[in-house]
Amino acid sequence: MVASPATKTKSIELTVSDFGPIAEGRIGLRPMTVFVGPSNTGKSYLAILIYALHRFFREYSALNHRRIRLTFGLSLHQDRRFESDFTPSENDIKILLDWAEDLYKIIEKWGPSAMPSEGRLATLSTPAGEAINVQEEIADMLSSMINDVSHVGEIITDELIRCFGMDSAKNLLRYQSSKSKVCLCSSIANNPFNYEFATTGQEFEMSASVPFKSQQINTKYLYAVQWKDLLDLLLDLDKIRERTNESFMASQMLVYLVALVVSDIVGPFVAPVHYLPADRAGVMHAHQLAVRGIIDRASRIALRPESPIPTPTLSGVLGDFLSQLVGLADQQQLYLRRKEDSYDHLSSNLERQIMRGEVRVERGQISYPSFVYRPDGWRRNLPLMNVSSMVSELAPVALYLRHVVQPGDLLIIEEPEAHLHPEMQVEFTRLLASAVQAGVRILITTHSEWVLEELANLVRLSELPPERRQGLDDPDIALTPDQVGAWLFEHDAERKGSIVKEINLEVDAGTFPSGFGLVTEDLYNRWAEISNRIEEG
Repeated sequence: MVASPATKTKSIELTVSDFGPIAEGRIGLRPMTVFVGPSNTGKSYLAILIYALHRFFREYSALNHRRIRLTFGLSLHQDRRFESDFTPSENDIKILLDWAEDLYKIIEKWGPSAMPSEGRLATLSTPAGEAINVQEEIADMLSSMINDVSHVGEIITDELIRCFGMDSAKNLLRYQSSKSKVCLCSSIANNPFNYEFATTGQEFEMSASVPFKSQQINTKYLYAVQWKDLLDLLLDLDKIRERTNESFMASQMLVYLVALVVSDIVGPFVAPVHYLPADRAGVMHAHQLAVRGIIDRASRIALRPESPIPTPTLSGVLGDFLSQLVGLADQQQLYLRRKEDSYDHLSSNLERQIMRGEVRVERGQISYPSFVYRPDGWRRNLPLMNVSSMVSELAPVALYLRHVVQPGDLLIIEEPEAHLHPEMQVEFTRLLASAVQAGVRILITTHSEWVLEELANLVRLSELPPERRQGLDDPDIALTPDQVGAWLFEHDAERKGSIVKEINLEVDAGTFPSGFGLVTEDLYNRWAEISNRIEEG
């Protein structure tokens, strides 16, 4: 059913064709992923697609606490849109309930030491060499449910339209294209699997091809609250059988197991994702005004339906960012109570080394936040609208690292170099590398040669033994070659769209070849030509 740890999925590739401005592309997300290339070639487009896919698969997987709950009397799968039409037979029901009873006996044998403690990342601690197995008949049921995804096509369509802020799927098509495709693919135990999404502009289709050769359930994605609820259900299985529909119980168990399998198949795509859009400085300056304006317009439209004022619309990316900002007032209170659980060292380093001051969240009378900045050595705060654009651009990064981001999460940052002096771009690149070392996955879109060159330095540094790094700046901040991936977006005149391809580190050049060097060379040649003409003069 799911690959054992020895044969577990190593990497997942995302391929796209005729999607927005992108004619063709293939990428593999790394702990540090970089999109680089000219403007209007689809970097942000692909980043938003990755954001939408994360959100979809998280809802589809076992990691959504709000959806997964096995307490009797409450449907395990609260979002009914994800449920398959598969109906277990009487024999299927007997097999599932008998397996559940056997499973409890196995867990009981492991003893209390196997039980996870409460916590976001808590998982079942299975004894070495032991695994949770399912029968072949159960694996077949799960295979049927996972490969039947026709009922969730509308869900991914809605998420894509929401994230891009569009009004229909046809706007996702590349100009003059007849069909747009997105495929998430990898392999389990050397057997390829894929989820494919395709649209002609009229409808959005989803298909899956997921083979099952193993019949072991990976416990990596079993959260404490889920596992304890499962045990509670198993403990009372006989009593529950007496007073509820066994078909309902079996169906809910299947939904739970499907969610676990999907989690294991798509791996990092089930992790929480956060998106910091471009021009976040402007959003930080105007978020209160924007929210008040939306509320005011919505109220006026409700009072006067004939009003010509259009209903405000936001892309899902920007809307989620605004929503997160509004929720930071409550996060601040949680942070003050549980400071040791945050990435405070990352945000503090950002504030101390680059921002030269601290970003704070102040809570208003109605719990609506305002953001202020206290420069080093000052005794009073400044509103963000009165500080430099550099501070405003970095403020949400500091806030997210302190209050929002957790290990395993994906943090997408558009143009992290915006409003930063080249020296600070280098410092900020090192801070992003520190976040990767702490377990945060990073994806950035960039036009900065300095960012790429410092990433090259960090990769090169990983090849130098620690004892030989003495005297170098930040000798402990390094990324191995397999932690960094850079993809170049280039316009192809023949395809009338962008081609996305991986670029490898060039050791002799000391950077990832992005084309920036060609611009520098052209500028020098232009200088030389002008100078020659002056001298000839």
